[in-house]
Amino acid sequence: MRTLLAMLLGLQLLSTAHAEQSLTFVSWGGSTQAAQTRAWSEPFTQQTGIRVEQAGPTDYAAFKAMVESGKVTWDVVDVEADFALRAGREGLLEPLDFKQIAKRTIDPRFVTIYGAGSFYFSFILGYNTQVLATAPQDWAALFDTRTFPGKRALYKWPSPGVLEMALLADGVNPAQLYPLDLDRAFRKLDSIKGDIAWWGSGDESQQLLSSGSAGLGMFWNGRVNALRDGGAPVAINWQQNLVTGDFLVIPRGAPNAEAARAFIAHATSPKAQADFSSLTGYAPVNLGASALVDPKLAENQPSAHKTGQITLDFKYWSLNGERIAERWYAWQAAKN
Repeated sequence: MRTLLAMLLGLQLLSTAHAEQSLTFVSWGGSTQAAQTRAWSEPFTQQTGIRVEQAGPTDYAAFKAMVESGKVTWDVVDVEADFALRAGREGLLEPLDFKQIAKRTIDPRFVTIYGAGSFYFSFILGYNTQVLATAPQDWAALFDTRTFPGKRALYKWPSPGVLEMALLADGVNPAQLYPLDLDRAFRKLDSIKGDIAWWGSGDESQQLLSSGSAGLGMFWNGRVNALRDGGAPVAINWQQNLVTGDFLVIPRGAPNAEAARAFIAHATSPKAQADFSSLTGYAPVNLGASALVDPKLAENQPSAHKTGQITLDFKYWSLNGERIAERWYAWQAAKN
């Protein structure tokens, strides 16, 4: 009897302790973070009693400054794959606990000791069917201003995707993309520099495409899928879709690191991944999650479009990204 009472008291104390706990989750905002809240944060709080405070958007300069100053207020951060690899190498991250996280169930492209996949997605060729008289067939369409006049939308930040797209459009064999021929890529981009509408967030990309301000461009598949589901006149061409992904990481010195590890274990579990995938159109990193996604929804995810698909080289970018970024920003700032 005493043992039973002690056990019940212990569970009550544990529940009370969790109820007083919280962690801060940082992501990109918009429909993506809203889906992460529904699929991950709310069920996690229901199961553990740990509150999940939402913050964002993800900011790499702020991330690094927090860690280096020792004044970290974030616990789990959704970051791009190349940043996750670089930050782990630079000692900016807490290691994960693979006793909690089932590493063998996660797509090996999206897991390291310092980060586990959040989701993966593709850069795809998206277009507005009311603006364009002809459907674009491949990346070369972005550089064909005669057939497709007007603005074309491209991601403004120096990360995997745009340079590879330019090289593919210029005829580079996918197997020979790396190391990137930067001179060739920038020459190709020069040919449309005055016609580029830059987007820096998913919301901006959706506004450009749905409004027709840019009739076509390079987008995250989930954002175009969300527009289409909402009735916008948009479509996707999956030819040579470029796979990249996000990772969930814990900044070194995070105030609630243990709760953060538990959150990541939950977020990468099969049901949580399937629920998020169903809400967004992004693909799950958990290898068992796809079976839990409605087949009709799965048809619109990168995992259903593997023919001709190209996985971007995150490691190459983690090693060369800072050097590329210097040239990228200088090129953007230079006049034609």
